[in-house]
Amino acid sequence: MTSGPGPAAPDGRPAPNGGGPRVASEGDPAADRSRRHGALAVASRLDLLRLLRAAPEPLDAHQLAQESGLAVSTVRFHLDRLAAAGLVVSEPRPRSTPGRPRVTYTSTSPGDDRGAYEQLAGALAANLADSAADKAARAERAGRAWADERFSARSRDVATAVARPPGRELRALGDVMREVMALFTEVGFDPELAGEPGGQRLLLHACPFLGVAKAHPDVVCTLHLGLLRGALEHLGAPPLDTRLVPFAEPGLCVAHLTAPSGPARGRSRA
Repeated sequence: MTSGPGPAAPDGRPAPNGGGPRVASEGDPAADRSRRHGALAVASRLDLLRLLRAAPEPLDAHQLAQESGLAVSTVRFHLDRLAAAGLVVSEPRPRSTPGRPRVTYTSTSPGDDRGAYEQLAGALAANLADSAADKAARAERAGRAWADERFSARSRDVATAVARPPGRELRALGDVMREVMALFTEVGFDPELAGEPGGQRLLLHACPFLGVAKAHPDVVCTLHLGLLRGALEHLGAPPLDTRLVPFAEPGLCVAHLTAPSGPARGRSRA
């Protein structure tokens, strides 16, 4: 394949292509990266790229103009830039009437509106383990390790560490929950504490990992439960039964913290 849809005509339209599909030619790697970044730096071009990725078949400039609300000449200008960056491929279509060939465009990749970190998190969550039980066990261990890291860092940074390793004296639940609330606020959960018979509820009004959590609640939400349980242990909470109900209501997850009904088997348990 050679270069994109040729030099622009005086009206801003790309010159007609000959032959099959064409994309940007290979050149200096640094220049190629610069073209790609430049092509994606304009919101209108991103909109056109999303339209092409969502379309079931190739679209021409007139169709894209109708969908985007941009002028046809503006659409063609942006398509030139996208093609030069190798992000779209153009192909002339035969006409049944005289005139310039109809040129259609297709995205060269399916794309993904999620950020790179969210894509990475989704891939890891999907492949964490083969069975649901192993996924849940590994996710909770990861959450507890996250708590270990957070409170170990605090112990290094604060002369008199508030965090206490498991096995130390128990603290009042109210004192512990103030610090749990601070932790979950820092992470981005927008928490709220509410009472319930025999215990308390931690209402999580936001999730900083919502996209991945919706796709993989068995991993992400269990990891958050592990973070909560690990934090309670580090902070010296009294024995508690803890469970997390993902998406208990639209836009809300709820963690229940209640006094154990039988003999305590640990400070924080399922």
